[in-house]
Amino acid sequence: MVKKRESMPLRNSNDRTIMRHKNLSTEPRRFWLLAMASSVAVALLSACQTPMPIAKPPPPVVLSPEVRAPAPSSPVVSPIPAAQGSARISAATTPRAYRSDGASHLYGLNADRIYKGKMPALLYAIGVLNVEIDRAGRVTKLDWMRAPSHAPEVVAEIERTVRSAAPFPVPDRMGKVVYTDTWLWDQSGKFQLDTLTEGQN
Repeated sequence: MVKKRESMPLRNSNDRTIMRHKNLSTEPRRFWLLAMASSVAVALLSACQTPMPIAKPPPPVVLSPEVRAPAPSSPVVSPIPAAQGSARISAATTPRAYRSDGASHLYGLNADRIYKGKMPALLYAIGVLNVEIDRAGRVTKLDWMRAPSHAPEVVAEIERTVRSAAPFPVPDRMGKVVYTDTWLWDQSGKFQLDTLTEGQN
C-alpha cells in the first residue's frame, strides 16, 4: 500500500518577505517602548533624589510698646484697672476661696508696701481681721478676731488700707462674703498677708 505524502506548506520567496516585513515593523515599537520606560524610570529616580525645599520659619512677631505686656515681678495677680479698686468679678463659692481674691486685690493696690522675700522671725505686729464685702464689692464691716493691741497705729493703718481698697472683687456667686486673713506687719511699715506670704526666716 502506497503511503500518501503529507503535503508540506511551501515557503516561497513571498512568505519570507512578509515575515521579514513583520519583524521589521515590530522592532521600532519595541525600541520606543523601551526608550519611554527608561525615561520614566530616570525621571522617577531623579525626583526621589531631589531634596524637598525646607520651609523657612515665620519671622517673630514684635509687639509695639503699647501692646507688649509687662513682665510680672511677682506671682500676684493685680486687680483689673478701674477708677478706684477693682473691676474684677470673683468666681469664688466659699469665703476661703474668696480670700485669695481679696489678698491679690490688696497686693495689687499696695505693691510698693509689700515686704519682698521671707519676713524676719520677729514681727512688729500680727493681726487677724474679718472683712465683710457686699454684692457691689464695698466694705461693709471690719471685725478684729485678734488685734495687735500693742500697736494701735498698725490697727488704724490696716483698717484704712482695707477701706481705701474698695470696691473689692464682686462676690458674684455668693452675693456677699465675710472672709478672714492674717496681717503680718514688719517694723518698716511693709506687710504680707498670710494667704500670699513668702514665709519667715
